[in-house]
Amino acid sequence: MKPNTILLAEDEPQARDSLRQLLEEEGYRVVCAADGNTASDLLRARPFDAALLDIRMPGKDGLTLLGEISRLASPPAVLIMTAYGTSAAAIEAMKLGAFDYITKPIRFDELHIQLERAINSRLRTRELEAYRATEPQPAPWEMVGSSPAMQQLYKSIGQVAPTDSTVLILGESGTGKDLVATAIHLHSRRAGQRMVKVNCASIPESLLEAELFGHEKGAFTGAAQRRIGKFEYAAGGTIFLDEIGELSGSTQAKLLRVLQERSIERLGSNLTIELDVRVVAATNRDLKKAVQEGSFREDLFYRLHVFTIQAPPLRERREDIRELAPALLSRSASRLQMPVPPITEDALNVLESRDWPGNVRQLEHCLERALILSRGGPVSASHLDAQSSGLLRDTDEMPLDAGFHECVSWLQRRLVTQALADAAGNRTKAAESLKINRRLLYDKMREFGIE
Repeated sequence: MKPNTILLAEDEPQARDSLRQLLEEEGYRVVCAADGNTASDLLRARPFDAALLDIRMPGKDGLTLLGEISRLASPPAVLIMTAYGTSAAAIEAMKLGAFDYITKPIRFDELHIQLERAINSRLRTRELEAYRATEPQPAPWEMVGSSPAMQQLYKSIGQVAPTDSTVLILGESGTGKDLVATAIHLHSRRAGQRMVKVNCASIPESLLEAELFGHEKGAFTGAAQRRIGKFEYAAGGTIFLDEIGELSGSTQAKLLRVLQERSIERLGSNLTIELDVRVVAATNRDLKKAVQEGSFREDLFYRLHVFTIQAPPLRERREDIRELAPALLSRSASRLQMPVPPITEDALNVLESRDWPGNVRQLEHCLERALILSRGGPVSASHLDAQSSGLLRDTDEMPLDAGFHECVSWLQRRLVTQALADAAGNRTKAAESLKINRRLLYDKMREFGIE
């Protein structure tokens, strides 16, 4: 086999010569640079399999070179060498794409192991990129799965999309209701117009009416100018009202009027604006039960309940996980600008064995974490630990040296996470069990990074 070629950029002569000799004894072909400018010229002039870069050198330093390497057509795998093992330098090196960093004095056995891993990772990345280039890529909105439950879902979308009927999408959190709504829009006659998405639970109640219907200048304190609402902005297209089960009674009444009369009035105006907009709504709540309890208007429910689509939970279509996992890994890798790794059989078996109370969204976050941990190699079961499922383990303990605020934060996070787990990801039930409103639950989930 052709020996791997290494660029060794080190300004200290004795260290450079020693490393060169050791690397050549292991069968590498070594090209040396005594400063950053020389290393930069060499990198542009020829390809290398790997580069060992000192973080501090005359001319360009190792991090600057690392930035240049990331822009090369065929970049080498990079190990950063440093005598300054600070967190800032380590984080920056990894952020810029280094495979790893090694602190001085360097232990050659450790260096040799990391160098082999880096070169193998680079080789896998290039093979995967070549393979991926031959594969058709799904559209960002495309749903994945061929189970009977998904076939029924596709059929329902195909039936209702060409019409202008109001659609109500039901399903647990994380089942992809947003994707269903997008598919309906893109397969409708309105596909060339806007699709406007509104999360009704994430907008404060005091602002929601103005967000939906717009307002005139001076309509309320802070209304410095006229603003059109989401309904008016979506004219000719589709408006998607997510979490519609969280609307207050007064907003429900105004929405009912919009659906009945197909017109709106901005806050502070008597002018009626006619609308041509399709309404698609979604919720994870049991709206029939909410009607019985008096928290959701019966007349609005029947206005929305023209055509209902049920997004199936992941536990009812486990056979789709083998198709879903690679697609979700590819999407995360594209967003993080990382190579797409293969996923091993043992990892797929683990994924299929879990219930996924947070459904596809939870699975995607689990795989994103595994992608980061795999460092470009195959995603295996070892990268899918218990916390990847979004649940706290019984062994999670509060830090012994935590202060008052840290203790409160730790306890709140544990309560929120456990409530979501007990409610199988249903945020309404979780909020009820915690005796807080959903908006506070949303705020806490964002604060603690819980999905």
